[in-house]
Amino acid sequence: MDYFSLAFLTAVLQIIAIDILLGGDNAVVIALACRKLPESQRNKGIAWGVAGAIGLRIILIFFALQLLALPFLKIVGALLLLWIGVKLLQPEDEDGHGNVEGATTLLGAIKTIVIADAVMSLDNVIAVAGAAKGEMTLVVFGILISIPIIVWGSKFVLRLMDRFPVVIVLGAALLGWIGGHM
Repeated sequence: MDYFSLAFLTAVLQIIAIDILLGGDNAVVIALACRKLPESQRNKGIAWGVAGAIGLRIILIFFALQLLALPFLKIVGALLLLWIGVKLLQPEDEDGHGNVEGATTLLGAIKTIVIADAVMSLDNVIAVAGAAKGEMTLVVFGILISIPIIVWGSKFVLRLMDRFPVVIVLGAALLGWIGGHM
């Protein structure tokens, strides 16, 4: 795939949008997991937890790309994306992260972040795999660009969604469009 083609750049932008849209919860979990750490260890907990979550997510997406190569599973993935888009339009449970315990040790916080990301990232994995159209390079490039945006920009995006609910509708439309093209 040509790295400067419109198709490549469009797919990268789709992956970044997906990660921002579906990754906001992950930023909340990271904050909750590290909240009981001593101040001196919080940044380490965030950095190592995010690194572990990224590594795990890339592995999961690699397997999703392999599975989505099968025609029947591609249809299932597309239907899942459409369902995720519809769910995105429904009101959320305000206390959705109340069960995430803050860890008191650095290793505990890292473990909490990685496990929570593995559990919460199914929607993200399927959406990114669908947008990547079988290109692992797109996955890695898109995730490497979007992770810093998620870590540092999630509060901004959440405020944007609160202020302009149409952003949520646009995100749901993006997921539907990607699902329709799978």
